[in-house]
Amino acid sequence: MSEFDTGGIENFHAPFQGKAQPCKEAPIILFILAICSFGIGTTEFVIAGLLTVLATDLNISIPAAGWVMTSYALSVTIGAPLITAFTIHIRRKYVLTCLLALFVLGNLISAFAETFSLLIIGRILSALCHGAFFGISAVIASHIVAPSKRSMAVALMFSGLTLANVLGVPLGTLMGESLGWHAPFYAISAIGVLGLIGIILFIPHRLSLPPTNLSKEISALMRPDIGLSLLVTALGFGGLFASFSYIAPLLINVSHFTQSGVAYLLILFGLGLMIGNFLGGKAADKSLKATLYTTLFLLALTLLIFGWTAHSKWLAAINLFFLGIIGFGTVPALQMQVVHRAKTAPTLSSSTNIAAFNVGISFSVFLGGLGIYFGLGYTSPSWIGAILTFTALLTAIFLNNKYEE
Repeated sequence: MSEFDTGGIENFHAPFQGKAQPCKEAPIILFILAICSFGIGTTEFVIAGLLTVLATDLNISIPAAGWVMTSYALSVTIGAPLITAFTIHIRRKYVLTCLLALFVLGNLISAFAETFSLLIIGRILSALCHGAFFGISAVIASHIVAPSKRSMAVALMFSGLTLANVLGVPLGTLMGESLGWHAPFYAISAIGVLGLIGIILFIPHRLSLPPTNLSKEISALMRPDIGLSLLVTALGFGGLFASFSYIAPLLINVSHFTQSGVAYLLILFGLGLMIGNFLGGKAADKSLKATLYTTLFLLALTLLIFGWTAHSKWLAAINLFFLGIIGFGTVPALQMQVVHRAKTAPTLSSSTNIAAFNVGISFSVFLGGLGIYFGLGYTSPSWIGAILTFTALLTAIFLNNKYEE
């Protein structure tokens, strides 16, 4: 049993051991975690809106600029399970504090970067905190509320990510357009400091969370059904980002929006994310399997339609909104399907699934860039995304049929 399991919050019971009750500190904890997820979400996704500006300033191609996102995602993939494993017996507050400090440092390096190489270093450092932070936060969020509200609590914690796309990414895009691409990273660093202060002041030193045993958690993750669940996450979320990672070049070159217009469209996309995250959390609490199947099918369909209609400004805007709703409607189900199956490995499974999200992002950014590189056009990432998402749906169906719980 780890150090942070002793003591605890009043009226809280360990998960899967009797009936859990909400703790009185849950609202403030979820609020602080949402602030942190807002900063982390903004730093990951803001590059999508700045890709053209960044490529022009650094004199690199659009596919090459895509590596700024790919390097971040790959760093999350590597850092999430490793950092989680090495810190699994340390109190959660201490771990979250160190992770946010690393996040601030990475963004400050990105803000001061004058070369592509230094920017990549800053992105890697800020990304190392990402997976472990969300993995730990997802476990905290799902175990400080009643069992019937766990998916919704995870959705509330992830609401910072959706708000990042409503406010952070569009404002960062406008800021980058007017003040240079360095400016958003200064603002993100300030948000990181605010989240760090919140963790220090308001997160309890002792959280009564599930007992942890690293060897048992690793053993649980070796099961084939967990591996398939992680594959569903990577393919499903990767499908969304195959398209979204190149959204600015598509909207500018195919839909013929201006760079400023892209910023406002990202607000529309972000509003869709907020709606989808909320609805996805509510639906997953009622029926996890049905929500997973439905959202993956609708996401594949929306990506296909987006590829067909991108030449029309109005249709592109409408489809971008629905892409946000359906894309982030998948997140609570994708996260909870792994945690639900790996009951004996809540912390490591959650962090590993965050890594799977980012495996999907890095792989899909690479595939989307290949489509553009080989002359298939800026709509090709949406077609590629549809194929990835439909493959995720087929994998999920196979998984649930073969490994019925």
